[in-house]
Amino acid sequence: MAKLKDIAERVGVSISTVSRVMKNDTNRSVSDETRKKIWETAEQIGYKTSRPAKVKKNEPKSTYHIGCVVAMPQNKYNNPYFSVILEGIEKALTEAGMRLEFVYSIEKQSDIEQLKSLVKEHRIDGMLVVERIDGEAYQWIKANVRNIVGVDISDKDVPVVSYDRAAAAKEAVNHLIEQGHRQIAYIGGAELDDNFRDEKRFLGYRSAMQEAGLTVHDNWVIDVKWDVSLSYELTKQAFENSAHTPTAIFAASDMMAIAAMRAATERELKIPDDIAFFGVDNIEISEFTSPPLSTIHVPKLEMGMFAAKLLLDYMENQYPLPVKMIIPYKMMLRHSTRSKIERDAR
Repeated sequence: MAKLKDIAERVGVSISTVSRVMKNDTNRSVSDETRKKIWETAEQIGYKTSRPAKVKKNEPKSTYHIGCVVAMPQNKYNNPYFSVILEGIEKALTEAGMRLEFVYSIEKQSDIEQLKSLVKEHRIDGMLVVERIDGEAYQWIKANVRNIVGVDISDKDVPVVSYDRAAAAKEAVNHLIEQGHRQIAYIGGAELDDNFRDEKRFLGYRSAMQEAGLTVHDNWVIDVKWDVSLSYELTKQAFENSAHTPTAIFAASDMMAIAAMRAATERELKIPDDIAFFGVDNIEISEFTSPPLSTIHVPKLEMGMFAAKLLLDYMENQYPLPVKMIIPYKMMLRHSTRSKIERDAR
């Protein structure tokens, strides 16, 4: 049976390069000539591939040049949230016989100029914007790219695919309240340079607390700037410096929840007996934490797929107005939030 190693040896490249080409990974540059050789060699030696089908000349849909800008500044392909969205985008484009020309993120001012060069160099026809990016860069994209679809952004002028962050957070906190929790902490971050307390998941948390007549304690509303290390450190400090300990923590992402769980465990707090945890995203590792983490399942793969398909539809002029597609989320209740009643019943 033919293997990636066989292809790599024949073409004269590394196995990882062959793997990236087979997965249509455009994160690292591989020349078109090398890609062609890899695909041709794979076919010659009988390696089973899922090569994107070429668009036939008599088919109505054209092959477009599509780019993607992601809010996450580093390791976008390793991030357990963004990587799945990108997987969905690439899956839908592959099925349509296309691929992403590039995936880019903006960390500093000079990156905006680089983005402009990429758009012109690749003759980009359409752009996918995954979450909110630098305002100057976004306005330039709107002015220079004919078709744009956003993933979880707020812009009434462009089509958007998202889930209801505020409603998801509110439902999670309401579940904690229904279990008898009255002191519920919040861990999250701001959206770009906005106020930390304007972020939608915090608004959902606050709404649930207010409707239940519960107090939001400022010393247990922690801005960790979406940083896993800060989530651990600042939660640890809150445990050390606060006069009271909450009975539950709602975190705006699973990664931050998992880091905060470590801080609680090091303080010899038992989860969920002493303190419950609820996260958002349902990343793969959340099912394997100790105990498994209750979370909101965000349909990441589907959001990416629908965004790519929606972009292709707009490029074919199928819709006259920008639509907003809301993908349903789902509560995943696991051991980190089991109530005392549930535990006693076991």
